[in-house]
Amino acid sequence: MFPRLIDMNAGSRYLRGSRKILVFGRCLEMDYPEVLGGFDEHVKVSACLEEEHMNMVGFKLAGVIVRGDYEEIAVLTVDGSLHCVQLHHMVEEVCRLLSNPPRRRHMVVRRGNIVEVSEESVKVSRYLARVDSLLLRNRRGHSPR
Repeated sequence: MFPRLIDMNAGSRYLRGSRKILVFGRCLEMDYPEVLGGFDEHVKVSACLEEEHMNMVGFKLAGVIVRGDYEEIAVLTVDGSLHCVQLHHMVEEVCRLLSNPPRRRHMVVRRGNIVEVSEESVKVSRYLARVDSLLLRNRRGHSPR
């Protein structure tokens, strides 16, 4: 089992062991443990936004990032999870607060496979009217922007 981000000291020696962090939805450890093996360069920490509030986990992550020298923050969750999707939004929001944020990677597990999604997709998914407009254009045969 990997440590929970919320339980860690922001300057933990465990975290300082890498320049890359993988924050993953805790349910992946049980449902898809094999997908976590592909991140050997990353220090791995879990979060469950069904148990912990996004603001608490985000504040912790911000503290971790400013105390370390990280080149990448990766997020891996189950695709379609109501709670897990918040991890993606949380990482983007935390990085907006930083003057020199690390590179972000957003990934979801879909049918047992990892699918990488863009930062733009994460951002657009916050705006339901925009998503609806894109879907409507797509149904009419126009390519979405």
